[in-house]
Amino acid sequence: MTGADGVDGFDPAGLEETVATWAGSKEFSGTVRVTRGAEPLFTRAFGMASRRWSVPNTPGTRFRVASVSKTFTAVAVLQLVESRKIRLDDALVDHVREHMPHLDPRVTVHQALAMTSGIGDWFEEGSEEWETEWLALTESHPLYLLRDNKDYVPLFAGKQAHFPPGERHLYNGAGYILLGLLIEAVTGRSFEEVVTEEVFARAGMSGAGFPALDELGPDVAEGYLSLASSATPYRTNHYSTTPRAAADGGATCTAADLTAFSHALRHGRLLDEETTRLALTPQVAQYDEKIRGYRWMYGFGLTHLLDDEGNVVRWGHTGEEDGVSARLFHYPRHDVDVAVLGNVSWSVGDLGWALHDAIVGTT
Repeated sequence: MTGADGVDGFDPAGLEETVATWAGSKEFSGTVRVTRGAEPLFTRAFGMASRRWSVPNTPGTRFRVASVSKTFTAVAVLQLVESRKIRLDDALVDHVREHMPHLDPRVTVHQALAMTSGIGDWFEEGSEEWETEWLALTESHPLYLLRDNKDYVPLFAGKQAHFPPGERHLYNGAGYILLGLLIEAVTGRSFEEVVTEEVFARAGMSGAGFPALDELGPDVAEGYLSLASSATPYRTNHYSTTPRAAADGGATCTAADLTAFSHALRHGRLLDEETTRLALTPQVAQYDEKIRGYRWMYGFGLTHLLDDEGNVVRWGHTGEEDGVSARLFHYPRHDVDVAVLGNVSWSVGDLGWALHDAIVGTT
């Protein structure tokens, strides 16, 4: 379809109306930012950053972004590949032996990035009983103790592998925890310092960082769980998610930070031309079947949706944890970026698809 502005794809005014209508009907709490190229089409904020103190969300509010952070870790690793400090086919254990000496030596850096390592995860997100299993994990391993990448290793170091390395894709946060430890081993700096200086600063992500839930920081949205069956409709996520970010998720960003990152990545401000091309190349099928009419493939910290001709319609990442819901999507054909950040659990998925349909069309 052709939008009202004459650009093939969508009408920006209609897109903003879609957001406003959807957010109003769902009592959405968060921010939405849509850009074309480097130019913002619109940014809207809804709901409350703090229900306790009646502080509204604004375009400058900072949100935890959960697993969207994996793409920051992937870029930091690819920067080390680009500088020839590591290779994608390196045995991962060679860089993390101090923390996981018995890691299968067949597991490579490439496999950890593309989630084809097969190693057991610190929490198996794909389980049908994930809520029960999450509760069991939090009862046996207090979340407040998970403050650094190394703190997660005991949760998966002794687990059996799901399949031989490289056999297939299975979503896996443990591989990214190990990549965070690789970054620290190779650079001699903390994971947070490397990502802050080599990714956030270079991308112009001025609001991005790694504040913990129990640290005071400016303009940070408080995360909430919706309690439909309770007299109190919301409670904070302070006791139900990890207090600090790790290499598999948990950075804090504004919506503008996320769209700045996407622009910087595809325009060579984070990686050279060859490595940028590699970073944006799908690597492995995520699912055997199509979902919503697309083939889904995972790359290096990015999910790619492909049409029947093999063209990438969208790349990006999603993020979900208690009190956090996030989406970062780029649409190559339209040169459009979408960032949706929410501070209530599981709150942005439907809005993300509504925006997707408004951009690419449903007919």
